[in-house]
Amino acid sequence: MGLKRFVGDRAFYRKLLAIVMPILVQNVITNFVSLLDNIMVGQVGTEPMSGVAIVNQLIFVFNLCVFGGLAGAGIMTAQYYGHGDHRGVADSFRAKLYIAAISAGLFLGVFHFGGELLIRQFIHEGGEALDLAATLRHAKAYLRIMLIQIPPFALQMVYASTLRETGETMLPMKAGITAVLVNLVLNYILIFGKLGAPVLGVEGAAIATVIARFVECAIIVTWTHRHREKNLFLETAYTRWGIPAQLLKKIVVMGLPLLVNELLWSSGQTFLNQCYSLRGLEVVSAVNISSTVSNLFFCAFISMGNATSIIVGQLLGAGELERAVDEDTKLIAFSVALCAAAGVVLALISPLVPRIYNTTDTVRRLASQLLLVVAVSMPLHAFCNACYFTIRSGGKVMVTLIFDSFFLWLLVLPLAFVLSRLTAMPILPMYIVLTLADQSKCVLGYYLVKKRSWVRNLVANE
Repeated sequence: MGLKRFVGDRAFYRKLLAIVMPILVQNVITNFVSLLDNIMVGQVGTEPMSGVAIVNQLIFVFNLCVFGGLAGAGIMTAQYYGHGDHRGVADSFRAKLYIAAISAGLFLGVFHFGGELLIRQFIHEGGEALDLAATLRHAKAYLRIMLIQIPPFALQMVYASTLRETGETMLPMKAGITAVLVNLVLNYILIFGKLGAPVLGVEGAAIATVIARFVECAIIVTWTHRHREKNLFLETAYTRWGIPAQLLKKIVVMGLPLLVNELLWSSGQTFLNQCYSLRGLEVVSAVNISSTVSNLFFCAFISMGNATSIIVGQLLGAGELERAVDEDTKLIAFSVALCAAAGVVLALISPLVPRIYNTTDTVRRLASQLLLVVAVSMPLHAFCNACYFTIRSGGKVMVTLIFDSFFLWLLVLPLAFVLSRLTAMPILPMYIVLTLADQSKCVLGYYLVKKRSWVRNLVANE
């Protein structure tokens, strides 16, 4: 068969583009505006930019925990929808509401009472004379306001994920685009004090984000309820508050490992950045610039991962197991090719983007070097991500937990701890070593996908 097994026909790519393009466009626009936001905050100075970066790293843990908490129910949603069971979709939607509410409440408590302690773990002296106290002050002010956006973010995640899993990808994209444009305009006005507004700096950036979150949530929730004929799950979603015991068991069995996985992975990434921060506050700023720019390019494999989960999940739910395997192979190949091209573009612009920031030459140079490392590793990121979503689509969540978080905590983070605290290794070689260590799990991902234990229909007997 040769290359044919990796390349689909026109119908395959039309289906793929119909699903992935709205997700990709939304992610690109969101991350592009985040980049512009980051640049705006960066114009205020290195300390405000570092403070915002630290808080956003903490908020990142919450965002991924909500994503992971909803993922188990999301697997069932996609398969119920592929099976034509709208009552099942309603039950899984209801479970998502509970999960989102509990997650939001827990993180609000943690950030309110322990936010300053967490922020202080990232603030260390480095080679440049930067104001550590000012960084802490900016971070605390930013976090205090950002707590307000946690509930609307959790609610819109419940609705948006359900819409995507039931085939509606355009509306979340439109809502996301609207929200990021609102965020961008308000950032410009509130950070710099335009159109008669006071100069609020990082607090203005936080206020803009909060307003944008409420706008996005309102659009998605309102549209969903106004189009009940398209969203048939709403007929029974709020008619009762219980969850069928059989479904609840499946969600717990699959969802708990996914939640733990996202919690371990996101907190692991936060700990990894804390290890980097021991090399100084300028490293925090450089990693922030690098990660913000990289996230724009990561949209390629993140969107393909979502598309893989939806397409493969629906095929498995419909009982088309061999077709699911065939299309998954093509999805992985397309994702790697797409991200290889994105890596080339990132490598070309890596020396240019950091120059936009109002920061030191040391920070700019280091950020450029880190971006180049990310660019080279893009195809590996794509393959690992595609393997993860493939395994997850069949409900093999314990395997994904081992593949993702255990690998991080048992190999990468111990290595990061040793290199950052017990050696004087400079940040660039440390970053390269840890990136290669993390992406070595490609071998494990290949084995798990080829094993085909994920090829199963979870809703056939319901």
